[in-house]
Amino acid sequence: MKGGLLVAGTTSDAGKSVVTAGICRWLVRQGVKVAPFKAQNMSLNSFVTREGAEIGRAQAMQAQACRIEPTALMNPVLLKPGGDQSSQVVLLGRPVGEMSARGYHGGRQQRLLGTVLDSLAELRASYDAVICEGAGSPAEINLRRTDIVNMGIARGAGLPVLVVGDIDRGGVFASFFGTVALLSREDQELVAGFLVNKFRGDVSLLEPGLDMLHGLTGRRTYGVLPFRHGLGIDEEDGLRVSLRGAVRESEVSAPVGEDVLRVAVCAVPLMSNFTDVDALAAEPGVVVRFVDRPEELADADLVVVPGTRGTVRALAWLRERGLAKALVRRAAEGRPILGVCGGFQLLGEHIEDDVESRAGHVDGLGLLPVRVRFAREKTLTRPTGEALGERVEGYEIHHGVAEVLAGEPFLDGCRVGQTWGTHWHGSLESDAFRRAFLREVAAAAGRRFVPAPGTSFAALREEQLDRLGDLIEQHADTDALWRLIESGVPRGLPFISPGAPA
Repeated sequence: MKGGLLVAGTTSDAGKSVVTAGICRWLVRQGVKVAPFKAQNMSLNSFVTREGAEIGRAQAMQAQACRIEPTALMNPVLLKPGGDQSSQVVLLGRPVGEMSARGYHGGRQQRLLGTVLDSLAELRASYDAVICEGAGSPAEINLRRTDIVNMGIARGAGLPVLVVGDIDRGGVFASFFGTVALLSREDQELVAGFLVNKFRGDVSLLEPGLDMLHGLTGRRTYGVLPFRHGLGIDEEDGLRVSLRGAVRESEVSAPVGEDVLRVAVCAVPLMSNFTDVDALAAEPGVVVRFVDRPEELADADLVVVPGTRGTVRALAWLRERGLAKALVRRAAEGRPILGVCGGFQLLGEHIEDDVESRAGHVDGLGLLPVRVRFAREKTLTRPTGEALGERVEGYEIHHGVAEVLAGEPFLDGCRVGQTWGTHWHGSLESDAFRRAFLREVAAAAGRRFVPAPGTSFAALREEQLDRLGDLIEQHADTDALWRLIESGVPRGLPFISPGAPA
């Protein structure tokens, strides 16, 4: 096989990421050497590859589905929002500057098409198949001229397109038809058909609609995937997906000890890599929730202040909400707090930021003896180390450089009493360290909580990726999907009026 496919969607969050991962896992089980690709990703959930490149976490997860190491080629353009109007542009794993949405879509995006196509061509030369993920909807007619992630990449690379629709939202038939009908003739020629996602009920009741859709568009439906809980791993952004993205989807398995452990995560603005708490949610007896009011910290055994793309903005938000005072009070009482990356930085004494917020000198919460200075060069590393007597692996993505003045060493940061801080994302995925940390938290909180001895985060991830592969294998027409990937879009597909506006 030498082929490819673009998985597009009728909307954002239609299930493109998980369908792409599922197709990748199904193919690799068939002995196919496969890689994922997303030309442009907008996300604050990112990952660092072994060569020190920053890419979207969704593509790292899809690479895991393919059983390969992620590389910058799999996500050549990453946009990291810094507010409503601007984003940091990360090109082939390295930040190249901030840009407004108008400036990006006004010309810069289209100039990146060559880089995107070159990256895809390099992957296709090395793998039997490349499964590409689109973004949003291919029928965003206001953005089609500069598109490099949906029909722009499909047209440039000659990829067949499979359109995924979330039937749980309703209106999926209108969405499928409308998506095709708003594309130009040349783009429509690449749309091979549809995949229904998140269906609940008896598929036989859906079949008349699928037959009518085929009659209206001349395009077949390649499968109807049933609704399944807990499949949304390492998605892009949005607090609403945070615990849906957790390994156990916030379902609390029976604790090993007599108590559960309650974890409150401060839902700071521009929250990044909230996937850090997925490993906590994977633990039997650990309840994880996101909070934005000080009273919600009262019964928490552990408070996590997560990463953020806007450290100074998050600090102001904590103060405005009264959460800052609650954190200071909590630290004084010796109750556990964990700050990760930006959350670690704002727990320190002060911040000098002439890069991210350009706010200059800002006082931190003063809970850790740390001073932070923002550097223009971004730190992108995959460190390993030891904490609490256990080996730890993680990854760092930050502009802030922390000077640790005192306290007890903790990874790259420090701890004072029960307040802990580190830049290391992903550290809690190290099973033995996570268990040791939770034992410390439980003791400080006075909880008779015991970490489950056999929880393996990596094994749970693999189990979930296998479930995605099972969905494709059991509920998609895999023979037809194979032909589509290997041979391309069927010829003679009809044009659906009216097509794209002039």
